[in-house]
Amino acid sequence: MKTRTIRDLSVAELHGKRALVRVDFNVPVDAGGLVTDDTRIVAALPTINLLLDAGARVVLLAHFGRPTGAPEAKYSLAPVAERLRALLKRPVQFLTNTIGATAVAASNALPFGSTLLLENTRFLAGEETNDDALAQALAALGDLYVNDAFGAAHRAHASTAGVAHYLKPAVAGLLMEKELAYLGNALATPTRPFLAILGGSKISGKIDVVEALLPKVDQLLIGGAMACTFFRAMGFETGTSLVEPDRLDMAKDLLSRAGEKLVLPSDAMVAAKMDCGDAFHVVSRDGIPSDEAMFDIGPVTSEKYAQLIATAQTVLWNGPMGVFEKPPFDRGTIRVAHAMASATDRGAITIVGGGDSAAAVANAKLEARMSHVSTGGGASLEFLEGKALPGVTALDTI
Repeated sequence: MKTRTIRDLSVAELHGKRALVRVDFNVPVDAGGLVTDDTRIVAALPTINLLLDAGARVVLLAHFGRPTGAPEAKYSLAPVAERLRALLKRPVQFLTNTIGATAVAASNALPFGSTLLLENTRFLAGEETNDDALAQALAALGDLYVNDAFGAAHRAHASTAGVAHYLKPAVAGLLMEKELAYLGNALATPTRPFLAILGGSKISGKIDVVEALLPKVDQLLIGGAMACTFFRAMGFETGTSLVEPDRLDMAKDLLSRAGEKLVLPSDAMVAAKMDCGDAFHVVSRDGIPSDEAMFDIGPVTSEKYAQLIATAQTVLWNGPMGVFEKPPFDRGTIRVAHAMASATDRGAITIVGGGDSAAAVANAKLEARMSHVSTGGGASLEFLEGKALPGVTALDTI
């Protein structure tokens, strides 16, 4: 079955209707109230514009930050509304209410082709518990429901899952459609060779992804501190590197089952402390000093990974190769990002799985040279693990 999208709705089904759209506007805002990264807002514009051009009245729901189920001024979406106006280049009303008579009246009073952004859904006590009464109250705000918040699709909240049971049609937006298509096709029908790259700090956080990907990929490259748990399982000294002792048996099992599919770093950039970047040096993976830690893959590994990426037709990347926020320990991550960009240029499908990987690609200004950069770190991980996403399963299917 295929998830129904807004493309499946006719103009007649949209014109004049209140489209309640769940978006992911959880963006960074500085102390002065300015949005410092509008990537997620920009990603929602195609869906909003399609609805507005069809004459729909667009009512937007979004969460922001981590308030405790009650209004907090620092978590207001007012700065986001300001940035949305500038990007959309159309009027955007902002209402400090999210549900209730005032919000319903505002949605009904919206002129055709207009937009209303409601206040932070996490100000509502029942949002994160998927409260049934709240889901019904949210449903009163629209005539149809559109979920375009892939980054929140793995959460069974009132605004992402519950409302879809009370407001029909309930369909995916263009961003959600794109996310599901790229990630779904990569897993179901990848053009081979299919290469996956996993990084990050802990093997425990990626174990389900490793298990899900191993049968599907041609090779799985490992980077980040999670490589150190494998090193320890192989009997190597890991110094003060981050290692998960309770996952050593798991790492040994994966090594025995994966065989040559699993590719580990052959060298590492190490230092006594993360802040001692000027005192780093490169060692082989079996030569990490007892008083130092691995903070990035080494140059030999970086080049090997780049060469493997150059031979692939589908590349999926989730997790940095090192502490990319702290130069010089960003070198491995940057090398992988540039190798993926080059792979895209020659026609390969390259997918960046959100989170830190997406941040690293943005820092390197390479987003435009990737086939797809996911807007959802946690959601993309759960999707890759093969888990059902509540925000997707609640939508209509064809």
